[in-house]
Amino acid sequence: MQKNDIISVQEIAKKSWHQTYEGIIPHEVQNRFLQAAYSRDRLQDRLEKSLFLVAIIGETIVGFANFSNVVNGEAELFSIYLLPETQGKGIGTALLDEGIKMLPNLTSLLVCVEKENTIGMNFYEAKGFKKTEEFDELFDGHLLKTVKLSLSLTA
Repeated sequence: MQKNDIISVQEIAKKSWHQTYEGIIPHEVQNRFLQAAYSRDRLQDRLEKSLFLVAIIGETIVGFANFSNVVNGEAELFSIYLLPETQGKGIGTALLDEGIKMLPNLTSLLVCVEKENTIGMNFYEAKGFKKTEEFDELFDGHLLKTVKLSLSLTA
């Protein structure tokens, strides 16, 4: 991601969040989260301090993935979102694979997914992620059922 990609990333986050979490997380909670997590300052900070990839088709950014740095062989996939109309075309897989390649000394990758996000859960399980934990999480006053998954990258 480049600095001038921030507006596109904000748009993708908004569209994909509203589609993904419709009926799961109330709109006002989604909007407050999006304003905080995807503000220009927050995205600039994430760009400088973590691996932040964008997927481009033609000249249009259609998705992004944000990974933590590797600590003791482990990293976390903070987010991976695509424009709804581009899902199911291998773009998410390409972002995931590229992130894994770019993270040095990575032995396992963690991701947390809202349990009712069936598209996300199916995606990660198809990529070999295994459920390690399930817990309740208070998300801006809204109770979420969160599933932590792990992908082992050791032979």
